[in-house]
Amino acid sequence: MEAVRKKLREELDSLEEELHFKLPKDIQHAREFGDLRENAEYKVAMERQSMVQARIAQLHQRLGEVESIDISKLPIDRVAYGSSVVLFDVEKEEKIKYRLVTSEESDPENGLISTISPIGQALMGKEEGDEVKVKTPSGWRNFEIDRLTTIHERE
Repeated sequence: MEAVRKKLREELDSLEEELHFKLPKDIQHAREFGDLRENAEYKVAMERQSMVQARIAQLHQRLGEVESIDISKLPIDRVAYGSSVVLFDVEKEEKIKYRLVTSEESDPENGLISTISPIGQALMGKEEGDEVKVKTPSGWRNFEIDRLTTIHERE
């Protein structure tokens, strides 16, 4: 969880520096070209300023959400953030292993899926032995939870 906080704070610090130091200089420089109605540099700088402000707001919100996760309150017997699950894919008759992580940590090719992904959402709160039907971009998939290891068992 600390790596996620660090990643979010680094992006936030970078954008705040851009917002408070670089963009004011860019805007001032663009103003020097004269008529603001037809000044492309000014428009670009102002659009960038708006995008940076919006992303900063998103990062503050996401950082608050991440910092509010209390691992001690996560279930010890159900799928939640940090759980590792071995799923049996009914159609393909094969096992797949995933660990549920935040969207910032997500790396599906390496078995790290976000708790807000279609499969992640479908698994949340489920127990070992439960069957799960998931609508994915490629269609419906049916899984059975073969094995569950919660974050409490990993630590």
